[in-house]
Amino acid sequence: MKVLIKPSVISGTLIAPTSKSSMQRACAAALLHQGQTTILNPGKSNDDLAAMDIIQKLGAKISFEENGTLLVSSNNIFTPLGDGGINCGESGLSIRMFTPIAALSKEAITINGTGSLLKRPMDFFDEIFPQLDIEVASNKGMLPLKIKGPLQPKDITIDGSLSSQFLTGLLFAFAKAATQPVTITVNNLKSKPYIDLTLNVMKDFGYEVINNNYESFTIKPISQLTSKPISYTVEGDWSGAAFLLVAGAISGKIIVKGLDVFSTQADKAILKALMDCGANISIEEKQIEIAPALELKPFHFNATDCPDLFPPLVALASYSNGTTVIEGVSRLAHKESNRGLTLQEEFAKMGVEIILQDDLMMVKGGQGIKGATVHSRHDHRIAMACAVAALKAGGETIIEEAEAINKSYPNFYEHLQLLNADVSLNN
Repeated sequence: MKVLIKPSVISGTLIAPTSKSSMQRACAAALLHQGQTTILNPGKSNDDLAAMDIIQKLGAKISFEENGTLLVSSNNIFTPLGDGGINCGESGLSIRMFTPIAALSKEAITINGTGSLLKRPMDFFDEIFPQLDIEVASNKGMLPLKIKGPLQPKDITIDGSLSSQFLTGLLFAFAKAATQPVTITVNNLKSKPYIDLTLNVMKDFGYEVINNNYESFTIKPISQLTSKPISYTVEGDWSGAAFLLVAGAISGKIIVKGLDVFSTQADKAILKALMDCGANISIEEKQIEIAPALELKPFHFNATDCPDLFPPLVALASYSNGTTVIEGVSRLAHKESNRGLTLQEEFAKMGVEIILQDDLMMVKGGQGIKGATVHSRHDHRIAMACAVAALKAGGETIIEEAEAINKSYPNFYEHLQLLNADVSLNN
């Protein structure tokens, strides 16, 4: 699909999309809960659909009520259905979180994915799983994985420098299976706010984990988890909303609702960047109002713990009058694309110079954005970053393979249209 975007002045009010980070964790917790879970405000992005498919393959039953609420019933027996395999789509969180959970089963399970996930390293499973009495075989550190449990929780040490998502999966699995206190020690943990999100979800479902200053996590056994029904509301998504907020800072006054300003989501940090660059922003508990300033200032931002913010930050920096410095480029290599290089190459087509130096990205902004034909590189956040940057470009912008947004924010272009952006879809 190609999307044509013409320069636009946007205005209006939107409700933020649903957080796939929150939704996928809710699916995992619902699978582990014996009984019924009601998930309010469920997401329906490709990653969310993958999570729902996975928990069904592992024995849960799901249904939607007329109001869109998701009901999950689980019998606490993780017997894989069908061919004994699960497919995580392109979701990095699903593969890293659900693989340890699937290993609670004593049955052999094949775990696979699609697209860019087939190229992402999975060798941490090869390193850690044997320590937990799990048989594991990978394709030279890549998918597919073949595992056979059941997982036996033990005191272990893991490397948290690549991603916090594997730790999330271990925390869920250990909490379900632990019969005595067990500790996971983590070296160089990244994306700590996402672990806060995991711990909050686990607490809501009755699990007890002690966070020892993010250096280790002690999981306490729960002798008798209640089987009473649980209701969980999925948060609005700061990752997707970051693009809307940047769009407002660039191209017109808008209001975004449905975000929890007290959320532990890492990408809430977009508010700091917007304030630092001088955007006109008003933050209230129920809504955020944002509008362009006469001139946006360059800013310095550390995105090590929130690497998904790089794409919207680059769009924002492109309109900031000077050189913006963003730290944390090393976190970008194993995303849907190599995002550091992809941002550099695609924004160069729009006349923006990006310099990559060690762990730094320097964006030379304020020199004018030109309309161009760009490519999503099959990366949802690249597509959205180019779309936002196009809103005030000098000329039309065409985004090729624009359907990449379906991974996280399938209504993104529709939402831009609701804000009066001139957006045309060509299937």
